Amino acid sequence: MARADAFLTPAEAARRLGVSAKALRLYERHGLLAPFRTRADWRVYGPAEMAKAAEIVALRALGLTLAQIGKALATDSLSAVLEAHQATLTERTRDMVAALARVAVWRAELNRANDDAAAGGPHLDLALDLPWPWGGERLELRGLGRIVYLTGPLGSGKTRLALRLAESIPGARFVAMDRAPWPGEIAPGVAAEAERRVAESLAALNAAGATTSPALTHLLRRLFEVDGDALVVDMVEDGLAPETQGALATYFRRHWRGGRLVLMTRSTAMLDLAALGSDESIIYCPANHSPPLQVLPVPGSPGYEAVATCLAPPEVRARTAGVVAWRPASG
Repeated sequence: MARADAFLTPAEAARRLGVSAKALRLYERHGLLAPFRTRADWRVYGPAEMAKAAEIVALRALGLTLAQIGKALATDSLSAVLEAHQATLTERTRDMVAALARVAVWRAELNRANDDAAAGGPHLDLALDLPWPWGGERLELRGLGRIVYLTGPLGSGKTRLALRLAESIPGARFVAMDRAPWPGEIAPGVAAEAERRVAESLAALNAAGATTSPALTHLLRRLFEVDGDALVVDMVEDGLAPETQGALATYFRRHWRGGRLVLMTRSTAMLDLAALGSDESIIYCPANHSPPLQVLPVPGSPGYEAVATCLAPPEVRARTAGVVAWRPASG
């Protein structure tokens, strides 16, 4: 015979299960649970009833209705019920992700409008014919922010797209990986002013944790020397230490006043998906040479996972330093 202390009152049972005594009565009314009755007609719950109640509580926590639980327990079809419930949750998740992406778009549009009104610098709508390997397809980009990150795996064509963006964005200039100026690119009398701005920027970057290096100095010099309303920078993190990349990303975000920046990168230190603001945009070049995507920094939005898996920390990126998947033809 079972020991009396193995049976729990409704209050004790509810406390152990983490539910209310009212919930236990509800399970009983739906025929899911049948507690013992004492001679005084009090409900008590023994080990078997507690095990069954724990299963009901667990299934409720998964979101199953009492009707679904009743069907599963009555027909011994728990696996089938869970499979159907999983399919329902998957569909709801897709709907929620789509709704989240739409909300993000609306918020971005509102923020852009506010930013444009405050700063007088409109976001950019751009249409261009894609170069090889896309074969002249038309690409339309909407609401490009003040900072645009261009990313994609090796061999995806992002360098060719960067060059086409430099041709298509009004007043833009391309800053190549060797950072060498193109003929006529530096306006007369600019060098001295550029050196002053380089010195100021280096001081701010060093205070933020950057390390002065030839690569950083050369990059800054080119950014301040170039006479253009927008700059398209090839592999902006090239030669920069991890801490320097992070400091430079923050500098661009908070202090850059030199016009629109298009930064080609594959570094998580430069492109922190969690830190992007409404005046920053992402363009992703797929590995299979499908048309480039404008990607929202919202988990679940089209292209987000591809961008996240394409990026890598600076120490990982350093392993492929010097690897070039495509080089422009000479002459």
